[in-house]
Amino acid sequence: MTTDLARVDSGAGKVVVMADTDDDGKRPVEPPQGRAAGLPYDWRSPTAERIRARVWNSGDPRLWTPKTFGWGYTLNFYWVVHPIRYVRARRR
Repeated sequence: MTTDLARVDSGAGKVVVMADTDDDGKRPVEPPQGRAAGLPYDWRSPTAERIRARVWNSGDPRLWTPKTFGWGYTLNFYWVVHPIRYVRARRR
């Protein structure tokens, strides 16, 4: 992956624009994770560690966590199984 620099003269000053491109330099590389239309996405290959961190995680106070792979949210099933702990954790 390479980074191309382009200078744009805006009249009031100069702006430096950086864009990541693939190795042949022809098209921009999309980031593997981020937000689109207000929802998180992650196109990286799922790992067991990331799946566990998003699907069963008592240390994460969120009921809805970003998907391990794809676009949107998934349920943190730890809080579904332990609803009283979820309510107590939200009160802190």
